[in-house]
Amino acid sequence: MNRYKGRPLKPQLSKSLRNNLRFLLAEAGNQVVGLQNYIAQNHDGSAAELLDRGGYIFNLKARIHNACYQQMQKTANSESESLVLRAVDHIANHLERIAELCSDCNHHVAQLTSRKSLCSDESIQLLDRVALGISLIERALFDRDTQLAVKIGEAQRALDKHCQQLLERCGASLNDKKHNDDLVSSLFVLQSIKHMGNTLLKISETILSACLGQPITMDRYLSLSGFVDHLQKSGGNKLIVETIAETRSGSAVSGISETDKDDVIAIFKDGKKHKLKEEQKSVENWHEIYPGIAPKILSYRKQGRSAALLIEHLQGTTFENILLQGSDKLQKKALTQLTETLHDIWRKTLRQQDFNAHYMLQLQKRLPDVYALHPAFQQSRGLIAGIAMPSFDKLVKRCQKLEKKIAAPFSVYIHGDFNTDNIIFDPLENKINFIDLHRSRFMDYVQDVSVFMVSNYRLQALDQFHRQRVLKVNLAMYRFAADFAQRRNDASFELRLALGLARSLATSTRFTLDKTLARAMFYRSRYLLEQVLQCKHSSTYHVPIKEIFSWLI
Repeated sequence: MNRYKGRPLKPQLSKSLRNNLRFLLAEAGNQVVGLQNYIAQNHDGSAAELLDRGGYIFNLKARIHNACYQQMQKTANSESESLVLRAVDHIANHLERIAELCSDCNHHVAQLTSRKSLCSDESIQLLDRVALGISLIERALFDRDTQLAVKIGEAQRALDKHCQQLLERCGASLNDKKHNDDLVSSLFVLQSIKHMGNTLLKISETILSACLGQPITMDRYLSLSGFVDHLQKSGGNKLIVETIAETRSGSAVSGISETDKDDVIAIFKDGKKHKLKEEQKSVENWHEIYPGIAPKILSYRKQGRSAALLIEHLQGTTFENILLQGSDKLQKKALTQLTETLHDIWRKTLRQQDFNAHYMLQLQKRLPDVYALHPAFQQSRGLIAGIAMPSFDKLVKRCQKLEKKIAAPFSVYIHGDFNTDNIIFDPLENKINFIDLHRSRFMDYVQDVSVFMVSNYRLQALDQFHRQRVLKVNLAMYRFAADFAQRRNDASFELRLALGLARSLATSTRFTLDKTLARAMFYRSRYLLEQVLQCKHSSTYHVPIKEIFSWLI
């Protein structure tokens, strides 16, 4: 990516720090060469002595760590200098790891009665790749050369492939009991060399992250590089890539803009292949079902186990930002357009067939994660004033049985992850757009309604003004959805909304470290479940929206 191959960083690192890094690089390289000599049975004694210098390597790493820490404490450090200091510290740890792997190999080679089972020539050639990768580290880091950094990482793929072939060859020979001990030792050696490749990949990614100013993997860099080259060939200037967000599903989202302009021209999103494929398919479905609501997919690329999307950048701001920072006029305008858009989508995509969203089953699947973060929520039944209170799990199971009888009379195409930061409003065009669409499908519309309300509540609007605004927005969304339900003869709307809210309130606690907020959400979830179980006539029940969303505690 040409954008990142310009002026070297030339950080103001102390002379002793740079010298210690050079010493460590040289020592790690010597360890690899010494191991090669030992495998080839050349100068066995000196090789063993060389590989025994773990204390010296540890001291070098400790000096580098201390120097980086001390230098980062200086307030005058520039951003680029801090990035390089962190990179140097990480690289020192990885170099020590390579030296440890060399030492492990040394011990296993010493146990061999014959070097033939080790495939000596092949092993020495593999270690040549490791030595080459180490020799490129200093230039790649301090010259900010992303091509050299990629070359370091490429060693991992070659080592992984060839080591795997040799491992399979050795494994297939294990039936020969005569040489089993040698074969086992050889397997350990090859596995350690394979780990050296993985360590070089980490070093490569550390250097790339320092060059780009954001955490990045090799797969992500290669995908991003391809997208940026594509955009530049299309007539753009040099491009800047900046991280915008990181999703809970593991995807990273970056904005791509031109160097001489502030406007983002495209969104780069990468993550697990199956999730990105789902999102691409969902966006395509939206374009067919309701054109204009979803952004355009400019390009899709697969890279290893990952994938990446280049997505059209949408004008406007998120509903979350409007709720927290926008004026009353803008907030009302956005909410009005949102409800009108939802009504149009629901009307056009409605399928007149019973549909059960199974909110309690969704909740059950996520409860282990909730209890892992908040173990106090997992309680057996208790007593209040002598009255037995069932556990939360028991309430969920009871509601699950009831839920089978209250399926939605129809389904519509929903967003699937209808948090307020996934809704974009453009006030100039008076237009709503949706993003992050990998969970879109035909479903009970109550799912989107409940997720929307709880996402507003999770914003932790602590001051009175914003708490009232959140309540008003949730009440408005409730009235809109209730009106739609009434017009469509949806008699179980209120009960399903209570279950949907209970599901979203409880599951949201697994992302909430604030104990007060988490407890407030969890108790509200329990309160709704108890109400549903006590309800005798669904036609008379109404979800207590005002009580649920009025206070945080």
